[in-house]
Amino acid sequence: MNVVIVPPVLCLASASPRRRELLRQIGVPHLVQPADLDERCAPNESPADYVARLALAKAQAVHAARRALTPALPVLGADTTVSIDGLILGKPADLAQLHDMLGRLSGREHEVWSAVALVGSGEPVSRLCCTRVRFRVLQSTEIDRYWRSGEPCDKAGGYAIQGLGAVFVERIEGSFSGVVGLPLAETASMLVAAGVPVWQAGV
Repeated sequence: MNVVIVPPVLCLASASPRRRELLRQIGVPHLVQPADLDERCAPNESPADYVARLALAKAQAVHAARRALTPALPVLGADTTVSIDGLILGKPADLAQLHDMLGRLSGREHEVWSAVALVGSGEPVSRLCCTRVRFRVLQSTEIDRYWRSGEPCDKAGGYAIQGLGAVFVERIEGSFSGVVGLPLAETASMLVAAGVPVWQAGV
């Protein structure tokens, strides 16, 4: 059987396996070169401004690093964060932080902000997506068990909607893929407008 190797049309400035899978889902062959940036929030920065700034900074940093390469692929940057009561919730460092985060989200609605940015030969372009997610009431014992699963450690807001954390979610209003980490409608629209093909076979 012949194996068709599809050349990459994009560079993803992220090591996230979830974003890689979402790009494969829409048929975009790509390579990966993560950006190494300070991802701390600036003083008084809104969640929307925070993710938009980081998505663009990631794409610009990797594009600059790859500028001498041939062919020069466009670079996609992305960032996602969880926000409630005006607070940006990052990734929990320990069980106490996870209890604080999920305790805030328990029985309430929060926002998940995702931004994507594309840097290529022309002017950078970006898109922003906001999804509302409502959690059921969580018990302290299940937060403990969730921490022991290992899943919350590298997740903004301390949960993965595509994983074990799905059992916390009562409903969402907006983009499921945006909560996972890459809003596909916005991403595909931006890529197609820039001449980057989607739906390629064999990805």
